[in-house]
Amino acid sequence: MEGMRTERDALGQVAVPAMAHWGAQTQRSLLHFPFAERERMPADIVRALAMVKLAAVRINRAALPAGIAGAIEQAAAEIVAGDHADQFPLAIWQTGSGTQTNMNVNEVIASRANELLTGQRGGKSPVHPNDHVNLHQSSNDSFPTALHIAVALAATGRLLPAVDAMIAQIESLADDWRAIVKIGRTHLQDATPLTLGQEFSAFAAQLGQCHEELSTALERGILQLAQGGTAVGTGLNAPPGFAQAMAAELSAITGLTLRPADNAFAALAGQEPLVRFAGATVTLACALTKLANDIRLLASGPRCGLGELRLPANEPGSSIMPGKVNPTQCEMLTMVAAQAIGNHQAVVSGGMQGHLQLGVFKPLIGAAVLRSIDLLATGIDSFTRYALHGLEPDRARIAALLDQSLMLVTALVPELGYDQAAAIARLADDEGLTLREAALRQGVDQATFDRLVRPDTMV
Repeated sequence: MEGMRTERDALGQVAVPAMAHWGAQTQRSLLHFPFAERERMPADIVRALAMVKLAAVRINRAALPAGIAGAIEQAAAEIVAGDHADQFPLAIWQTGSGTQTNMNVNEVIASRANELLTGQRGGKSPVHPNDHVNLHQSSNDSFPTALHIAVALAATGRLLPAVDAMIAQIESLADDWRAIVKIGRTHLQDATPLTLGQEFSAFAAQLGQCHEELSTALERGILQLAQGGTAVGTGLNAPPGFAQAMAAELSAITGLTLRPADNAFAALAGQEPLVRFAGATVTLACALTKLANDIRLLASGPRCGLGELRLPANEPGSSIMPGKVNPTQCEMLTMVAAQAIGNHQAVVSGGMQGHLQLGVFKPLIGAAVLRSIDLLATGIDSFTRYALHGLEPDRARIAALLDQSLMLVTALVPELGYDQAAAIARLADDEGLTLREAALRQGVDQATFDRLVRPDTMV
């Protein structure tokens, strides 16, 4: 067939595009899993698999024929650097162990190595995708190792720094606003006062807990690797010490502190580390939703809502109502949070799949977790830049609402008792009086009222 070449695998011959680096197994996967291009395996996973191959060839150099190791190392390093991206066309939706993508990477590295050595793409000589590139490895340990590396790099490189920057900005606002006394609200009803700074300090503390949970999930699970367990966890066909050597080499390549899994059988059979990390992204999504919804509520109006905060005017809010400013960043962030929570449901379903010595659904799990990381990191960065920066308090509105609150009556309770204080609040509400007017009518002298009802001392 014109423009094609013939490749062979254990099932026979397959026609492959002449200029493709991939081989027979990749081509069969393209045939049998014909999903749209948007469903491709994430590039982060492919790159992490190339890191596994790069580490393996460095460790396996003495066991490889002369000249082959250098070519494999160069080919793998090129993929790690982002080259040959068009050579990884396979879908997420394939075998649950990720075997097709592991072989896609093996075939492309072998083809590129052969090109470096002979000038010809493809084939299995002198570099063989299984015997040389995949030496001492299995898809069953290499693919979950790649997932852990991809997630750890994305989390430490993007998500955790985004959370850090958001916390820093919120803490700065909390410090700037520490003296702005405002009315508190519980159940969306007036409550006792606090400062705007105290209100924002809660957001920073909530996000700090999320950061800690994400970091713990990384340290106690994601940074442990399945590599070295080979097919079922026994390490068959891998030399002694291979798991430790791979963890050390991958640590050097990635800059992460990686180590072999405490139990290689569990690392292949179970998927709890990724499920746990996905759960931590859900905790973060919950905190972000609370933050965005509270800011949206406090900024509602600006004249007919609470109107205590002023949002940055990033873009026109309506195609028909001139001058409208909408809480677009709040809506974006809450939608991102909803999608992350949805991704977690897929991860939970995937985490339950697989039988006996191998957990499957690994491509779904890895892709879903990486998507959540990307969405959350981007959403957090955007919200910090375009909502938290430029957010301003409306001090006059805050003071006016504070002055109207009936819950300042709580300050009278220690001297008057709960029942008399409640009677004052009811009287003020029923007859449209100020709290001071109602208290005076109930026999409280003005000096006592002024001494006790001081919002700045109630925070």
